Amino acid sequence: MNLRCLYCQTPFTLSRAILLTAIVSMNQKHQNHYDAHCPRCRRANSISRQRMELFFPNWREAAKQQSAAAEAATKEPASPSQKTVPVKKTAKAASSSTAKKAPAAEKKPAAKKTTTEKKPAAKAPAKTTAKTKKK
Repeated sequence: MNLRCLYCQTPFTLSRAILLTAIVSMNQKHQNHYDAHCPRCRRANSISRQRMELFFPNWREAAKQQSAAAEAATKEPASPSQKTVPVKKTAKAASSSTAKKAPAAEKKPAAKKTTTEKKPAAKAPAKTTAKTKKK
């Protein structure tokens, strides 16, 4: 959903996921407006429920699918193939030793060292006086 801030006129968008959560929360709390905050000035822009439902007409089915997917993810135990397996020390040492050996061509040149010595101040140009000017 494309919006424009009422205060600073900055265009910004609300994704379908944000729209869905906003409509569901408005439905649960019996609200008629949603406050979308501008990313630039952070002021709340009021968006009517009717306008949001116009941009997301099938929000009830999407909410059911989202809640069903969330329940399925929490109920399923992690399968043994998804568990992490600790790496043996010998395998760690072999991989780290090959990673440490980098070709000399890829090494970056060392940065120049800065000295703490003060540079002498530039001399001001000599003032011309009436005696030095001869014409």
